[in-house]
Amino acid sequence: MKSAPFTYVRPASVEEALHVLDEQAGAARILAGGQSLVPMLQMRLMQLDALVDINRLPGLDEVRAAGAETIFGPLVRYATIERLPLVAERLPLLQCVMRFVGDPQIRNRGTIGGSLAQADPTGEVPLSCLALDATIVAASVSGTREILIDDFLVSSYTTALEPGEMITEIRFPLAPHHFAFLERNRKHNDFAVVNVAVVGRRGSDGGWSDLRIALGGVSDRVVLAVESAALLEGTTLEEDAIAQAAQLALDVIDPPTDVRGTAEYRRHLVPVYVRRALSKLRDDHEPFDA
Repeated sequence: MKSAPFTYVRPASVEEALHVLDEQAGAARILAGGQSLVPMLQMRLMQLDALVDINRLPGLDEVRAAGAETIFGPLVRYATIERLPLVAERLPLLQCVMRFVGDPQIRNRGTIGGSLAQADPTGEVPLSCLALDATIVAASVSGTREILIDDFLVSSYTTALEPGEMITEIRFPLAPHHFAFLERNRKHNDFAVVNVAVVGRRGSDGGWSDLRIALGGVSDRVVLAVESAALLEGTTLEEDAIAQAAQLALDVIDPPTDVRGTAEYRRHLVPVYVRRALSKLRDDHEPFDA
């Protein structure tokens, strides 16, 4: 099957791209990596009046440090994140999850901005961005606004972006260096049945703080287990506390039934994988942050 006809636009600037989005009034989409959008167009799951290709716009494929913040342009490729020393130093969780995304061909083309705009509820990038408390900068002809990641991800394949907006930056605050990531798949490179990302800081006394536990594949969007993390604040992640937090995570999920697993199966997996991820967080790291 081939896509329905549309107008292909290659703007010379972000401003030109925004004007096209504004003129099309919701009937245009941004082409970044195209790893999700293009198949959807070819299967006619989506039809457009205009496709706006931003791949040649300068500056959108850069990663830079700005004080404590780390700032990504929307065109930063998965493969770049996978190998960039700045990401390894500042956001090791984000770098870790990249090897779980698709295959090398997808990682060479896929982009962080495209993944966030896609808002796949099983996606590793939305999951890690939620765990790392990212902020999305969205631009339109009216100006820019900042959207917290928890507000940006609305539901399955739906974000808080307005029809005339595009992502121009993804900003990460200073992140805890300790992390763990686990994922359950039916087969290699398949979409996740369940995935879990956790971050936190371990003090010199062994106590943990700033914990965030993000879950994917268990609702219509990736979600935070806020109460589970709060229960563990100040603990040394002893087994009883981890077990309680893992069970508490069930309160924030509403798992679907699909071709990859039933809701009952996902509900069974969540406390198992939260417990494993928290144990991995505790056991894999040095006694305190540098």
